[in-house]
Amino acid sequence: MVDEVLAGLNIRRGGVYFDGTLGGSGHSGAILAADPTVRLIATDKDGDAIAEAERALAPYAGRFSLFRTDFKCYREVLQEAGVTQLDGFLLDLGLSSHQVNTESRGFGYRMQQAPLDMRMDTRAKLTAEEVVNTYSEEALRRIFREYGEETFAGAVARNIVRAREKQRIATTGELERLTEAAIPPKYRSPACARKVFQAIRIEVNGELDGLYECILGLMGILKKGGRACILTFHSLEDRIVKQAFKELACGCECPKSFPVCVCGKRQQIEILTKKPIVASEREKEENTRSKSAKLRIAEKIE
Repeated sequence: MVDEVLAGLNIRRGGVYFDGTLGGSGHSGAILAADPTVRLIATDKDGDAIAEAERALAPYAGRFSLFRTDFKCYREVLQEAGVTQLDGFLLDLGLSSHQVNTESRGFGYRMQQAPLDMRMDTRAKLTAEEVVNTYSEEALRRIFREYGEETFAGAVARNIVRAREKQRIATTGELERLTEAAIPPKYRSPACARKVFQAIRIEVNGELDGLYECILGLMGILKKGGRACILTFHSLEDRIVKQAFKELACGCECPKSFPVCVCGKRQQIEILTKKPIVASEREKEENTRSKSAKLRIAEKIE
């Protein structure tokens, strides 16, 4: 959704922009190409993404700085880059196509012999294999229910625990088969393991941890008129973004009976998307990942 993101950011001449989720650098490249005076600061936990972006963005050398870290470390990154305010920021949450398509990364539930890894940052210690083989049945049930919204979370967790008592679970194919076997036949589908894989990936990478606070913080360093664009790919992320935007768009909370405001709360942003923007039919056909994408946009007014 490059065109929609660019329109949402409303690129300013001489502006400084933050792409917290570099990925394949498509959005970053488009931001830099939009105006020759723009400067970009970008982060990604994935070393492959950083290396590829260095090559892809080479034509814009001198106008961008890349950091291999979590976007939630934006304060340290911007301080190192010498930036105190932003004209806009983008968070494209979820997986990159490279991560999904690289079998050794273990993100795809259709890759039968892939290792259970799922780390966005390969330097991290926690892997999907450790989660599957060491978490208690109750802990597995919790993450499947909370992070995957899996109806049969208990049955899947129980099946995994029983299986690992006999042999360590090591591949994505094994996990997919165990998940499918725990789901009643009438509810099975070719993608019935998707929610469990999503839940484990979120747990391994701490994807939801601190996301709400990060959005509030990034909004705090936007210049007046600056824009925020956030792309989500599942309901858990989207709910957090929606709540953060709502909090910042809310003004005085004093009872209507009060003659004057005493709470001091002021509206900080205007939400520009009453309903999230979704991908066009053409993009959905060209990029199946975009089918679940939702783009929310807000502008700093205070």
